[in-house]
Amino acid sequence: MAIDVYLSEEKIKERVIELANKINKDYAGKEIVVVGVLNGAFMFCADLIRHINVPVTLDFIAASSYGEETESSGQVKIEWDLKNEIKGKHILLVEDIVDTGLTIKSLKALLGSREPASIKLASLLFKPARNIHPVEIDYLAFEIDDKFVIGYGLDYAGRYRELPYIGIYSE
Repeated sequence: MAIDVYLSEEKIKERVIELANKINKDYAGKEIVVVGVLNGAFMFCADLIRHINVPVTLDFIAASSYGEETESSGQVKIEWDLKNEIKGKHILLVEDIVDTGLTIKSLKALLGSREPASIKLASLLFKPARNIHPVEIDYLAFEIDDKFVIGYGLDYAGRYRELPYIGIYSE
């Protein structure tokens, strides 16, 4: 097993600050509910909200279509739902990676059914080569090649989330 650095810790930090500045501008004068998608987005979500200067309420949702595989199963399972009501609120959904788009499409539909004022999506990564369920990504950090990546919250079978960079996993 080898891990090659794909996106450095410094490059990620720089881009997270750029996204937060855009979010601050877009939501000036508003309050937002940041919804982190567990488990993968927790590091990105934490770093992002550190740089958001509009009022933030934080909540989490857990959904998975991977299990312990490197390919999506095609089925989205909600493992943890929001604790708070979102009706009439501005939602910023924070995801680690959009590849097939199935998980985020399902989450946006679920949250949209709860009548928020708005839903926008921030994603650390987007893998267009795998995308079959197009979704609008309002705040995108990086578009990446069709590689299986780990680190900075992303895992393989529950491991490697702690890496401060994003690496390419190969066996």
